[in-house]
Amino acid sequence: MEPVTVSKQTPVKRRSLWGQLGPGLVAGAADDDPSGIATYSQVGAGFGYGILWTAFFTFPLMVGIQTVSARIGRVTGRGLAANIRRHYPPWLLYGIVVLLLIANTINIAADIGAMGAALQLLIGGSAHWYSIAFGILSLVLQVFIPFPRYSPILKVMTLALLAYVATVFVVKVPWVEVLHQTVMPILSLKADYVVAVVAVFGTTISPYLFFWQASQEVEELRAAPDEKALLRAPKHARAQLLRIKIDTYVGMAFSNIVAFFIMLTAAVTLHVQGITDIQTSTQAAQALRPLAGDFAFALFSAGIVGTGLLAVPVLAGSAAYAVAETFKWRIGLGLQFLQARGFYMIVIIATIMGVALNFTSIDPIKALFWSAVINGVVAVPIMVVMMLMAIRADIMGPFVISRRLKVLGWLATGVMAIVVLAMLVTWGQ
Repeated sequence: MEPVTVSKQTPVKRRSLWGQLGPGLVAGAADDDPSGIATYSQVGAGFGYGILWTAFFTFPLMVGIQTVSARIGRVTGRGLAANIRRHYPPWLLYGIVVLLLIANTINIAADIGAMGAALQLLIGGSAHWYSIAFGILSLVLQVFIPFPRYSPILKVMTLALLAYVATVFVVKVPWVEVLHQTVMPILSLKADYVVAVVAVFGTTISPYLFFWQASQEVEELRAAPDEKALLRAPKHARAQLLRIKIDTYVGMAFSNIVAFFIMLTAAVTLHVQGITDIQTSTQAAQALRPLAGDFAFALFSAGIVGTGLLAVPVLAGSAAYAVAETFKWRIGLGLQFLQARGFYMIVIIATIMGVALNFTSIDPIKALFWSAVINGVVAVPIMVVMMLMAIRADIMGPFVISRRLKVLGWLATGVMAIVVLAMLVTWGQ
């Protein structure tokens, strides 16, 4: 490869903060999907303020690994699966993609089911019919709306998460005690506490977010005719890498702040009343109603619907990107259905299967547990491969990641490896 100079930078038109946000913000918000809400509610109800520290601990780790995924996409002009296909053995790629597809489909099922149940709580009716409607709405958004118009819709949908910030301010919170236990938590090596910490880490650092953010960087390249991958247009590097940094920091901060408030809501209402066994997000909403009032209940339930509408397209889309890149199919939400039939068929199949799972005898809680297990196991090799790609000059050219980003990325990878090991050790306890 010929050396690429990055000494001269082309000035880029300054954009507002909102204009600089995109893939990172959506990835961060999608992390707080209905399944994540269930996890955060469960650990908040079970352990009160003693688990709040995790939201701050995971923040730099998420920033590190998501920045790496975004940079791989923007620098190379290819998604993660396409890069793995070009530089690593097929068995590794196929194994990762199959596990990702299975985990995402189960997650879609859980999220759509939670959305249907939440809407039923709010207005009555049939949760199953609502699940079908949400599945159809998600498909319409992805298949029939061009990416330049669809991307802003996803950004606006992230605002649904503010419902969980608002919920805290309609209940009484002992802020001094919350701050003290967040900064100086009493840690434990008991199996149930370790499982709770593992659940939080497994929920916040998810493989589908890696694939989504990298692929969305590529989508934004395709949507802007004057932009190219940084390997081909190094003059744009400074502006684009700064945008990625801002986007990812804001997106992950948003994600973790919302997770903090969900755990806090469960802790300050459910835990203090002795309600510690919460299995789903809708159970959390139901338990919240008599303790915090109708308004808090409505905010919490509406948030489940709003975050689900954001997360389901991200789950289905990330699976489609991974499969399509594996088999060299035409890719992109900016293309029409007939131009990228294979890509869109994965989106459709994953979503339909997710809806269908809600009509089977499969226990959604157990299914979600297995999805978390698969996500945790597959996250580690993906993160290792991402970090190895990000430091290779033959892949990243002069844009290999900095020492600071290496430290953050490898720290996140190491923590996830420990989390998976802890999950396996505490399995069945």
